[in-house]
Amino acid sequence: MQSFAQNWAMDWNSLKIFLAIATEGSLNGAAKALDINHSTVFRRLNRFEKELGGRLFERLHEGYQLTVMGEELLAHAREIEEKFFDLERHVVGQDLQPRGKIKITAPNNIAYRYLSRYLKDFRLRYPEIEVDVLASNLEFNMANRQADIAVRATPAPPDYLVGRLVRKIGWSVYSGAQHDHCAPTSLETLSDYPLIGAVGNMANLPGFVWLERHHAEQIVIRCDDLVSMSYFAAEGNGLAFLPDDQLRPKLKRL
Repeated sequence: MQSFAQNWAMDWNSLKIFLAIATEGSLNGAAKALDINHSTVFRRLNRFEKELGGRLFERLHEGYQLTVMGEELLAHAREIEEKFFDLERHVVGQDLQPRGKIKITAPNNIAYRYLSRYLKDFRLRYPEIEVDVLASNLEFNMANRQADIAVRATPAPPDYLVGRLVRKIGWSVYSGAQHDHCAPTSLETLSDYPLIGAVGNMANLPGFVWLERHHAEQIVIRCDDLVSMSYFAAEGNGLAFLPDDQLRPKLKRL
């Protein structure tokens, strides 16, 4: 175990992913067992192997097979897993109520539309947990505990975090509800209408990249925030590409 001792920089989440792959024999099986994204399992395994300085699995056509190094780690990982299970059984046996403070960061609109509803139920279930909500479109540093949980609209969480898909949100073209009497019926007719585009980091989203490439001349206003876009669209300034969580009475989804 000298190689592991020299590179011991692992955590329980890394060991859980290793054990799940060893048990299921594939990344897909491990992802289903842990209820996380396939891409998260892939990134965490690669990072774990890099930290340890060697490969834990041979990537074979029929699945993932443990290397000698992986076999050596497996025995120790099983012991650690059993100790965690013992601890969990002890805690459950004591019927301890979860308590403490957690900090959740989410983009403004997700915080307004979703967290306000779901945290009400969470507080009823866990009254001893105090919640700080950091509603912001800025990125928070998770490594130094600026936030414990980040709700993000992305298919690819950073390599050093464990991501779990909560739900998918579709996108649509929107206009103001009172300004849709001659609304387009397809993307091909967007060139006949004023459009609202994006600026700043928002401009890197695929929908706005497409909009700039095909309809830059029709863009009359650019915003760096989805909520701002929705309000400009609601007042009839132009059509906007928006995620469907932005829908409200003054907007019409085309």
